[in-house]
Amino acid sequence: MYQRILLAYDGSETGQQALLECREVAQWSRAAVSLVAVTPLYINMVGVEAGIYDSDLAAEEKEKYTGILNDGLQKLQAAGFQATGEVLLGETVDEIVRYARKIEADLIVVGHRHLDGWAARWWRGSVSKSLIEHAPCSVLVVITH
Repeated sequence: MYQRILLAYDGSETGQQALLECREVAQWSRAAVSLVAVTPLYINMVGVEAGIYDSDLAAEEKEKYTGILNDGLQKLQAAGFQATGEVLLGETVDEIVRYARKIEADLIVVGHRHLDGWAARWWRGSVSKSLIEHAPCSVLVVITH
């Protein structure tokens, strides 16, 4: 039985579906729910080999992801859950795995949308696939088409 569920939430259609599935699992197992939204590090390239962290862009994105996170928290709270959340900064998979370890999560829930072409799959990679490889617990991948 799951006691602590971590939902990686980005507000997308697949994220919304993952939120619904997470609610069902949490209700069934009476688990505590934590949401995370991960904003990437923003580096402006200054040449072929160097980059500079863009704190202004990072601040804008953190504000955007805070809004997304708060939206997810409100939806869970409206359904009667005592959910907590945090905006994380860094590489998506690394940050989710780190946070899952921190809260000793039993389950990570993440949305996944099949990418249409091979180039999109190659360029973006798959967060859910990488998460399965690195997660310290079970992973529920919610698929939308």
